[in-house]
Amino acid sequence: MKKNPYHSAFKLQGKSFSCEEELIDFSKEISVEVADFLTNWFNATSFVEVKTSGSTGNPKIIQLQKSHMINSAKATGEYFNLPENTTALLCMSTNYIAGKMMLVRALTLGWHLDVVEPTSNPLKNSDKIYDFSAMVSMQLHNSLADIHKIKKLIVGGGTVSNELLSKIQEVKTEIFATYGMTETITHIAVKKLNVIASGAKQSYYKTLPNIKIAVNHRGCLVIDAPTISAEKVVTNDLVELISPTEFKWLGRIDNVINSGGIKLIPEQIEEKLAGIIENRFFVAGKKDKILGEKMILIIEELKIDKIKNSTKALILSEIKNSKLFSTYEIPKEIYFLEKFIETETKKIDRAKTLEFLKNSF
Repeated sequence: MKKNPYHSAFKLQGKSFSCEEELIDFSKEISVEVADFLTNWFNATSFVEVKTSGSTGNPKIIQLQKSHMINSAKATGEYFNLPENTTALLCMSTNYIAGKMMLVRALTLGWHLDVVEPTSNPLKNSDKIYDFSAMVSMQLHNSLADIHKIKKLIVGGGTVSNELLSKIQEVKTEIFATYGMTETITHIAVKKLNVIASGAKQSYYKTLPNIKIAVNHRGCLVIDAPTISAEKVVTNDLVELISPTEFKWLGRIDNVINSGGIKLIPEQIEEKLAGIIENRFFVAGKKDKILGEKMILIIEELKIDKIKNSTKALILSEIKNSKLFSTYEIPKEIYFLEKFIETETKKIDRAKTLEFLKNSF
């Protein structure tokens, strides 16, 4: 395969390069991961091997076509109006697709990219203003005092909490949640998060260019994106189609709890519970002789030795008094764990955490 050229306007840490080898050599001063990716990007193969996040199963290595990655980069540039000479900050790990694609976008579109260590507060020591960046929720939460340094921001890596949502409503930065996965080369749709200032009451995920969406017989999203995937991507995400280009994410079909014939979507219940419980938590199904499955609530509590039955009673009382929950959505049991098991990308690994919790059942 012909080597991938890069845009003549591309800069890394403010420096231009005369050839690929010079760029790779310079990148070694930044990080081994960046240098490794660029070496692979400019080699003769037609694909890049990428590790999936493991949020929906065990992490695995898949092959992504470089041409598809370039198409994805162009779609992001078109959607967000990010032409050549866009200033961008890469503050995520390049071991995963989100970080790799920031490099591909910069190379393809001719951005001026700065790379910093993927810390929890990447803007703390920066005095520059950037047109674009990508973060996970934790980075956004820790960067609120400096977030004005970025004009447009995409946030991935899990659901943004209601608490964080309220804190970003008044900021001038345009902040978007992303929907996607490694198999779709990061996002295929985005949702504006700070919408209140613009007068909007609701924001749905809106697809990028050249993306077609549908819902299958299970109610799950099917993505038809020939420019980034040779095959249709059938997801396990329950969605409600709002229009041919918009959808509302409801939750994952893997997590649905069938309690006495009533199907409960944990993510929808968790959104309501977020206003009551400060710690990390999730709800899940536990086998029950009468209901088939009963809904339980698992809360992360680092000082677990101080937890007493009165705490559980208080939480249940608040849930019942809020009047937001149906009878089926009230937890039948509450468990506390000192520490949740996480995926490599720091998301809660529900399956493994539940397996660990079974020792308490």
